[in-house]
Amino acid sequence: MANIIITGSSRGIGFEMAKLFADDGHQVLALSRNEKPILSLNHKNIHTFSFDLSQQEDLQKLQNYVSENWKQVDVLINNAGKLLNKPFLEISPSEFEEVYKVNVFGVANVTQLVLPNMPKTGHVVTISSMGGVQGSMKFPGLTAYSSSKAAVITLTELWAEEFKENGPSFNVLALGAVQTEMLEEAFPGYKAPNTALEIASYIKEFALTGNKFYNGKMLQVSSTTP
Repeated sequence: MANIIITGSSRGIGFEMAKLFADDGHQVLALSRNEKPILSLNHKNIHTFSFDLSQQEDLQKLQNYVSENWKQVDVLINNAGKLLNKPFLEISPSEFEEVYKVNVFGVANVTQLVLPNMPKTGHVVTISSMGGVQGSMKFPGLTAYSSSKAAVITLTELWAEEFKENGPSFNVLALGAVQTEMLEEAFPGYKAPNTALEIASYIKEFALTGNKFYNGKMLQVSSTTP
């Protein structure tokens, strides 16, 4: 059984992934600013505490937890994300920065912290978006979000190259629209083709086996052609 860290686990895909992994017997550290939904599961294989990946003291809490309880992390899923749907000329510098703090700097900070505890067989999976894929269909209002999701695709490629000798493996999944609370907040009334549970099931299997076949790759997880 694997030790798995999932960020952004209070709802949507992250919440469903935590349950799926834990039900299969894996040990899960499910992290989000709001830990109450995870705590309400009362699952013996899920561990949690309130965690904001943009705060240094919370990153220290994560480091302490891993060193004191696990020693080794087999899978890290960078799932936490912040979505902003706003015309470019109306986005304030602080709003732009907040998106990048979560979607780029937070991903880098957590990965940097966890990497020393990961074996060569480990797997870092970062969740991106089709909006961050070069040449894909773009939508107005998503300047901050989609550009931040493009950044983590390149980060993944760089990490795979830098750690190719001693591991772990790094891959990024560019998701199409998924029916989550975050999507509903940004695009009220829009109906996505996939549920959070469907995508969580796919990511779960990829996280456990994809590193046998891929490293430094961006895979498009979308049923439509951009």
